[in-house]
Amino acid sequence: MASSRDIVVHPHPVLRMKARPIERIDAFVHELVDDMRRIVQVHDGIGIAAPQVGESVRIFLTCGRDGEPERVFINPRLEQSGAGELCDEGCLSLPDIRAEILRPPVVRITAMGLDGREFVLESDGFPGRVWQHENDHLDGMLIIDRMRPLDRLANRRALRDLERARG
Repeated sequence: MASSRDIVVHPHPVLRMKARPIERIDAFVHELVDDMRRIVQVHDGIGIAAPQVGESVRIFLTCGRDGEPERVFINPRLEQSGAGELCDEGCLSLPDIRAEILRPPVVRITAMGLDGREFVLESDGFPGRVWQHENDHLDGMLIIDRMRPLDRLANRRALRDLERARG
């Protein structure tokens, strides 16, 4: 049976919820991850979080790019360090909106994989930025919450259009 899940766009309420932890890796989790893989590929994303497909649970995945394998992160926990660095970001749930977002450059993540085993990764590069962006979704946070005032102003019309389209 084909899933009806697709990208959830701002201002959908699920994007603002704190996602609940995954208690066990079951058929629901595997089906959700399969849908997330399909959706992120269709939309040419680099990562996607469960709330972005309408499920308020603590899962995100990152796509294999630049020598990095695809990874599934269940119940992730982040430790960040270093002075914040600006980098351009976009979001599948905020189409046509981009901004320079300030994030710490060094990230250590502890999560569980689909096999149920815990793993730890560290990054001082692009993967760490993606982990932070996707993890924000699990806490109900979007890049619009991290934008500098000038970027917020530059994206005001696009945000208003998204909000109007939702009614």
